Amino acid sequence: MKLFTFVATAAVLLSTACQQKLAVQTPNDPPNTGMTNPSTTLTPAPTSTATNIPVPDAAVATFDTTARPQWLEARIQKLSAQEKLSPPVQILRYRYRNQVVYYETAPCCDQFTTLYDSRGRVLCKPDGGLTGKGDGNCPDFVKERTEERLVWQDPR
Repeated sequence: MKLFTFVATAAVLLSTACQQKLAVQTPNDPPNTGMTNPSTTLTPAPTSTATNIPVPDAAVATFDTTARPQWLEARIQKLSAQEKLSPPVQILRYRYRNQVVYYETAPCCDQFTTLYDSRGRVLCKPDGGLTGKGDGNCPDFVKERTEERLVWQDPR
């Protein structure tokens, strides 16, 4: 039980430190007994010097804006004008069956995703729905897609 409490406390402290962008420092002073808990020999005292681990800033998504078709720009504008969805909608570009396609994620559970061809026509709903397998019209999409690029993600 003590080990569980220790691990849970450490996880909370580390997650709080990451959220506040604080540096995490390992202990460098061993206790007098040579063990961190004298009643047990499960946890040896640290033997290394202090190590500062910087917490990196969150990555900023870079969008592939090369040659976005007109219909896709209009779709992005429409999504941007709607109420913010959670999780945010993403549009990714892939190569599938020797053509460029655009995959729009669904905002939540049991909703279909949409796969568009380069002209904006719906090819299929590759996943989502009650079964999670989409509409069944492109069951090989996940296996056959290549060249993934993030085209857009709702930044709100």
